[in-house]
Amino acid sequence: MAVHAHPDDESSKGAATMARYVDEGARVLVVTLTGGERGDILNPAMDLPEVHGRMAEVRREEMAKAAAILGVEHEWLGFVDSGLPEGDPLPPLPEGCFALEPLEIPTAALVRLIRDFKPHVMTTYDETGGYPHPDHIRCHQVSVAAYEAAADYRLYPDAGEPWATPKLYYNHGFLRQRMQVLQDEFARHGQEGPFAKWLEKWDASDDLLDKRVTTRIECAKYFAQRDEALLAHATQIDPKSFFFTTPMEWQQRLWPTEEYELARSRVPVSLPETDLFAGIDGR
Repeated sequence: MAVHAHPDDESSKGAATMARYVDEGARVLVVTLTGGERGDILNPAMDLPEVHGRMAEVRREEMAKAAAILGVEHEWLGFVDSGLPEGDPLPPLPEGCFALEPLEIPTAALVRLIRDFKPHVMTTYDETGGYPHPDHIRCHQVSVAAYEAAADYRLYPDAGEPWATPKLYYNHGFLRQRMQVLQDEFARHGQEGPFAKWLEKWDASDDLLDKRVTTRIECAKYFAQRDEALLAHATQIDPKSFFFTTPMEWQQRLWPTEEYELARSRVPVSLPETDLFAGIDGR
């Protein structure tokens, strides 16, 4: 079970891993907490009046396409996108949005899904949300709370029989080391590369993320499938963006994995890992 804040997050964070496990016969469920209704249109080709007028519906259509490409099952939790506040000071969040929901409300909804689906592995974001979007931070809080509560028969007794998910992971997709390796390859070919500005402004403390990685999943075979799923989110992904500037052969050869941090485990583990299901009976 991969828990995400908005449609498109599942395709930019761990998509190749999910495609690999689906290919190996696993059931994979993506849970999207909000509808992405307040997302900006980031692809100029989709900046059209008819899209602005039906953003929620368009994003549902995009999510269905991406899920089909990855072969995953999908559930909406139904909360309202909070939007990304901008300004100094930041404006208040809109009334009724996901980030302002009392924690127990989305937690109860996710507990019900966990107890119904009975995942052996959950993935979500770390305490920073991956980046400081209020919905991503709330997604972390809800995911961790639901992971713990789903196993406790005293909590949410009307949400089904308790289920103790063996392992919980955080996605760590945007690693400085990965960007540096790919940027260096551009330089070796006499090209400028797309990551220079990112690397220049990168806070050195963010290198700690590289050290938090416990688990690397070999999934280069599924990178093209990941990109196809990303492109299905046409309002959010510009096909001319930096996501698609690095040749596939370089990506597969130089960095063929997706990275995770084991945050909770109810089974014995030996780190580092190369399999999210390591240590789980039946694997």
